Amino acid sequence: MWNYEKRLEYPVNIKETNPKIAKFIMSQYGGPDGEISASLRYLSQRYAMPYREVMGILTDIGTEEMAHFEMVATIVHQLTRNLTPEEIKESGFGEYYIDHTLGIWPQAAGGIPQNACEFQVKGDPITDIMEDMAADGAIV
Repeated sequence: MWNYEKRLEYPVNIKETNPKIAKFIMSQYGGPDGEISASLRYLSQRYAMPYREVMGILTDIGTEEMAHFEMVATIVHQLTRNLTPEEIKESGFGEYYIDHTLGIWPQAAGGIPQNACEFQVKGDPITDIMEDMAADGAIV
């Protein structure tokens, strides 16, 4: 298991709200290549790895992605906290607000909810690592 320190690895301190930017950053939280999918991808794929060292690396990466998940959620929260009804309407954040108010909910920028169909685990080490590189934007 992990030891959890109740602080962000990299503190986030956004002073001004900006729901327009939050709508885009939200995709990094729960979009197809966002932090939730990344964490689940690595932590699930690790079991098919034939070498314990590779399994350990995927565990480390998956854990790091969980830390990113927390930081992105903090960014979205700080960009949307204490919005007025006028700010919500003017920014185009209303559709999100109707369903979630100012809670942090995993979805892509286009409003599609995060789901497990957004990452792959094939059980073949080479296939899984290629999928990891593609999702992380590496040139495959």
